[in-house]
Amino acid sequence: MTQTTPAARQLEAALTERFGDAPATDAALPGLEELARMAGHRSHRKFSERAIDGDLLQLLFACAFSAPSKSDLQQADVVHVADRGKVQAIADRIPDMPWIARAPVFLVFCGNNRRLRQMSAWRGKPFVNEHLDHFMNAAVDAGLVMMSFIRAAEAVGLGACPISAVRNHAAELTGLLGLPEGVFPVAGLCVGYPAEAGRISARLPLSVTVHVDRYDESGLEEKIAGYDRRRHALQPYRRQRHADRYPDAAFYGWSEDKVRQYSVPERADFGAYIRKQGFSLK
Repeated sequence: MTQTTPAARQLEAALTERFGDAPATDAALPGLEELARMAGHRSHRKFSERAIDGDLLQLLFACAFSAPSKSDLQQADVVHVADRGKVQAIADRIPDMPWIARAPVFLVFCGNNRRLRQMSAWRGKPFVNEHLDHFMNAAVDAGLVMMSFIRAAEAVGLGACPISAVRNHAAELTGLLGLPEGVFPVAGLCVGYPAEAGRISARLPLSVTVHVDRYDESGLEEKIAGYDRRRHALQPYRRQRHADRYPDAAFYGWSEDKVRQYSVPERADFGAYIRKQGFSLK
């Protein structure tokens, strides 16, 4: 890559840190500043006490809801949890994430199939797509809106951290936020002005996650082992997960951490909660 502009250099540096190397890029390509910002994404968990202006927040919501929507169904909502007592109640249920209570703004992004059902009733039409796909459509819409909000927030100097752990307490969150049938939490989001720069998280190489014409697992175990080593050099884990269940590993990398994480049941009741919210998941 020819380093002829600051944006090109920033892009190469960010991608090299994230993936180990950077794809070849034309330094004259338009939009390199935006690509460099995307490549340099960081999650933030420490925020300054600076408040976020209400008008700015509304602008970010408008940009977020400009995201694509499946068939223009618009099945996403966001709940701004402005009541600090409610934020604290959520944080108390997730004690290993103290940044929830400390974030100036806490949002909950939700999938919403309720409006479509209501409109069907208002207009005397049957709702016949009662199956897993309509749950997926709402969940994906909410994810697209949340990611668009994060991108918009970063563009104006804010930082964010998604909180999937809200789904560990989906039923309690539903009561706390008054979510009606057909509406369910997808993820929370801490938002604020970063108190520190944060770091770029290393990701699996593109040779693992990008496929051409057909799915390809060639050399997968070796590639993941190489990623484990590279990530360990950059971001070694401070502790080994579930140390009470497993003996210390001589080398503790990303893959060991993730398989330990999913060796213990988590959110096993989420399907029952979603069905209670009116989704059959057939």
